[in-house]
Amino acid sequence: MIAVVSSATLLGARGYDVMVEVHVGGGLPSFHMVGLPDESCREARDRVRAALSSSGEDWPARKITVNLAPPRHRKTGSGLDLAIAVGVLVAQGVVPSASVVGLGFVGELGLDGSIRSVPGVAPMVGVMERVDVVVPAESVVEANVAATGVVRPVRHLRELIEALNGREAWPDVDLPAQLVADEPMLDLSDVRGQPAARHALEVAAAGGHHLLLVGPPGSGKTMLARRLPGLLPPLSRSVALEATMVHSASGVALPEGGLVRLAPFRSPHHTSTSVALVGGGSHSLRPGEISLAHGGVLFLDELAEFPRGVLDALREPLEAGEIGVARAHDSAVLPARFQLVAATNPCPCGGGPPGSCVCDPSTRRRYLSRISGPLLDRFDLRVAVQRPGIDQLLDTDQGGESSSAVAHRVGAAQSVAVQRQGTLNAALSESDLDLFAPLSPSARTVMRTEMERGRLTGRGYHRIRRVARTLCDLSSRPDEVVSDEHVVLALGLRTRLQPGAPESVPVMSS
Repeated sequence: MIAVVSSATLLGARGYDVMVEVHVGGGLPSFHMVGLPDESCREARDRVRAALSSSGEDWPARKITVNLAPPRHRKTGSGLDLAIAVGVLVAQGVVPSASVVGLGFVGELGLDGSIRSVPGVAPMVGVMERVDVVVPAESVVEANVAATGVVRPVRHLRELIEALNGREAWPDVDLPAQLVADEPMLDLSDVRGQPAARHALEVAAAGGHHLLLVGPPGSGKTMLARRLPGLLPPLSRSVALEATMVHSASGVALPEGGLVRLAPFRSPHHTSTSVALVGGGSHSLRPGEISLAHGGVLFLDELAEFPRGVLDALREPLEAGEIGVARAHDSAVLPARFQLVAATNPCPCGGGPPGSCVCDPSTRRRYLSRISGPLLDRFDLRVAVQRPGIDQLLDTDQGGESSSAVAHRVGAAQSVAVQRQGTLNAALSESDLDLFAPLSPSARTVMRTEMERGRLTGRGYHRIRRVARTLCDLSSRPDEVVSDEHVVLALGLRTRLQPGAPESVPVMSS
């Protein structure tokens, strides 16, 4: 007898429909699986056999053939266990075939018959349209985010068999306890001093600009970066769904309600590999850190300590907002529209107070040359950060504005930009700049002077205009024309490189 059961598999952050066909017929007792299963998927044979036995059902002493159709994509992981087990039960006549029509099944089987969660329940459920889905009980909230039909949570294979045979009602389950609440946002008022860096953080949030903080250890670079998500508005519905799919596919715990509503913050260590950062893998294509930061902030601390090849892999997704990952057997396109914030010391010794640096100019040049010019040029804002004074640290009244006050201005500036041009200022193309960010005659003179003196490249010219547009939007009375005042402020938020060096050379004066 042949049984056909609906399920899905995961590739990158997307789910793909899979029809699990099970044939139980004559021949020597055996189990064969075809349809491009990977090693973990082939191991379903032993898990399904033990789960059926633990649930009081016999394993057929016949030839069993399982086909995972269509064979276009490699099937990975253990999420097809439940569908294979149901297919075997239907092919044996234990469960009527009519009971699985209009149902999809996702879940891993334990040897005791328990049904366990797997990474990627949300994207897998999302592709099974016009069907009710049977999922592990602990994945019910995650499944509800993307399901188009009714979600049927179950804990044990025995419960499922009884429900499919009509002998018991579908089980009710309590909401899982492992979903985590949204972490409280860190407040900007905790930062002592640093008026220039605080202002740069506000500008970065309002315009979606990438930000580089350069300063000695203890100057508050990490403290500032971790407060950027608290200045950003909640994610739109479409971006929230994309972020949720990525987090689900990666097995990251989802917040209450199952939907990622707040801007994510990811901070990979500087020893991370290229695969860990951009995604991929040898056996399955999984999202990397840049995809987990989709819609939020990717913070790279100690930027100059990252391998140069790893950093250069960020250049394409920074421009495109997605990353294409290809391997010999499959390829996937993963979302990766994030805001990059990075921090670095000015030299190997860390710099410190004026006159304390022990590094010579060539050492500083070699250290910062680990950051390629094309990547460095993608930072709209490059801000020097100094250690706060003792009085600032000890004075409890030195705290600045709270995140809520700054976030209010950020939200207003973003609304102005979106209503005017449909996007944040950092995404404006060169042609759009003349339309939405025209320069006043005096502002154009300032820019010409900078370029004639060799302190600004063509790409830097456009980035200064985008930042100046954001500064204008943040003002109390945003104008259509960008003034010289905003251009000068934008130039001040782009740390000067070593005197005499062209702007694309990644060398900074300490």
